Amino acid sequence: MTIVLLFPLAEFWWAYAAFTAFVLLLLALDLGVFHRKAHVISFRESLGWSILWIVLALVFNYGFYLYAVSRVGPEAGLQAGLEFLTGYIVEPSLAIDNIFVFVLVFNYFGVPPVYQHRVLFYGIFGALVFRAAFIAVGAALMQYHAVVLIFGVFLLVTGIKLLWAPEQEIEPEKNPLIKLFRRVVPVTPDLHGSNFFVKLGERWHATRLFVALLFLEISDIVFAVDSVPAIFAITREPLIVYMSNVFAILGLRAMYFLLADALRRFELLKYALALVLIFVGLKMTVLNAWYDGKFPIEWSLGIIALLLVGAVIASVIRGARDRHNHLHET
Repeated sequence: MTIVLLFPLAEFWWAYAAFTAFVLLLLALDLGVFHRKAHVISFRESLGWSILWIVLALVFNYGFYLYAVSRVGPEAGLQAGLEFLTGYIVEPSLAIDNIFVFVLVFNYFGVPPVYQHRVLFYGIFGALVFRAAFIAVGAALMQYHAVVLIFGVFLLVTGIKLLWAPEQEIEPEKNPLIKLFRRVVPVTPDLHGSNFFVKLGERWHATRLFVALLFLEISDIVFAVDSVPAIFAITREPLIVYMSNVFAILGLRAMYFLLADALRRFELLKYALALVLIFVGLKMTVLNAWYDGKFPIEWSLGIIALLLVGAVIASVIRGARDRHNHLHET
């Protein structure tokens, strides 16, 4: 089955290049101007940056919608705009587990809060490269209906397993890639400030900061195996997948210092994420076929938002009830 794209790569290569240049400019301003000196990111600063990235994403979304309308008409343009918005919501939703991994890795390697922004910042570059590669491969594979079904079943199984899966411990030292890296590159147990590498004697050594960065990149690749196919269940347009994915990653890293503490309160969010995976898996395997090849994007957006908001509200209610019971017991 051949899929006709509204924004084919051969014609819109300039859009990929311009968007990537725009993102790199924003990142250069972030590190080179606003975070030139390493410091602990406060709740207020994290909140401000999170709001800024969300506003930028929504403004960009609206601009893309206007451009899509002018190019392909109101109906298809609205569809493209909603697909961007839905992909932007799905990606950070599925990557919330990554935040917990970040917290555990920083604690494991003893990365002080003052250097955590630096590690997360450089982690973005690796994430951009790997996500672009995943999206390019996914765009080619999604041309085949059998592959779509395979990805759909994979997401279904992953979501079902997540519903009953116990919490897994993070053990970076047992990761085969980390083991291989330590055999090839000497690693110093000391931090040496914000440096990723330091010359000791006649040899260069990697610091704990770089090993933490390497493990975060590995974990991001693992999480992309779930999230990229999930967004392709929302839209088959690689350009939309790429842009919404990148904005979501940027916003998620900015929200880290907010979410690292807040997410512990939302115990039921894990089950909502599992249900989101199950939903997009059903969308790829059966729901699209039931709706002549395209499950309504408005319904997808509503279902995903309902699951996430419902889990947050239920977690808050459950937490309040548990505290109330605890007070009565004591």
